[in-house]
Amino acid sequence: MTWELTSLKLHAERIEGTNAIARHGKDGVVVNGVTHTTSVVVPWQGPVATWPVQRFDQLSAAHFAELVLHEPELVIFGSGLKMRFAPPSYLRALIEKGIGFESMDTAAACRTYNVLLAEGRSVLAALLFEH
Repeated sequence: MTWELTSLKLHAERIEGTNAIARHGKDGVVVNGVTHTTSVVVPWQGPVATWPVQRFDQLSAAHFAELVLHEPELVIFGSGLKMRFAPPSYLRALIEKGIGFESMDTAAACRTYNVLLAEGRSVLAALLFEH
């Protein structure tokens, strides 16, 4: 029996018009060739924007309420270098609109966002980078 070596592609091609995260690290992300070194909101489509929060303890309900405007089906919250949970009261606007929410460290959030994006989901990553 002869075995033929084949390759398996494990990442999806970038879907035109979407915002894939090309690289991520403790100091920022690269989305569509642009480096972002502050906290950032990455919607599946449309402009990537600075998220005006510099530290986890500065988060408020207003920071999460603004995410509703993008109308995602799911928000992936990257809480920094370690996994932390925002108080449930901060998520009220998302819950009232039936928007799903997951919290994880920022590196995991970037990876999860890309997987969901490749599946064609309307996902938004809210990524915290503390400096």
